[in-house]
Amino acid sequence: MKFNYIISILIFIPVLIIQTTVVPLVSIGEVVPDLILILLVYYSITEGQIYGTVLGFVYGLFFDLVTGSLLGSTMIAKTVAGFVAGYFSSENKVDIYLMFFNFGLIVFLAALVDQIIYSFFSAFDISTNILMIFFQNAFLPAFYTALLSMIIIIFVPKKRII
Repeated sequence: MKFNYIISILIFIPVLIIQTTVVPLVSIGEVVPDLILILLVYYSITEGQIYGTVLGFVYGLFFDLVTGSLLGSTMIAKTVAGFVAGYFSSENKVDIYLMFFNFGLIVFLAALVDQIIYSFFSAFDISTNILMIFFQNAFLPAFYTALLSMIIIIFVPKKRII
């Protein structure tokens, strides 16, 4: 179990570098996909809900420390997103949940929860319409992340290597 955490952290480091340097270049307007969330959902489905929750906490903490954002905002958002994605963890249905469309829907749900919680801490403004905040800061990034996740899951081998 500890070996799995080390592997997931080692995979997280290059994903974090790509997320902070390359991904803003492929943004559409201000909408940016979340590669860290895709990795978190994958581990939550394959390893379980508790694993995903703890990993979301660790990923969020490291992301907050590296990017200098409000400490705890990404941490709580990723923790809850890992918890939500962990609901889809079942030893009998892992292959079904890692299929193209199913994985995209799970990522969309987790990204929507993640972005709503993160927006509450970072983009909350009294003068702005709450539906506009939801659409711009939660729905569009969640949709973009889900589309990207469906492309990425095609390249993941069906049999687990590690």
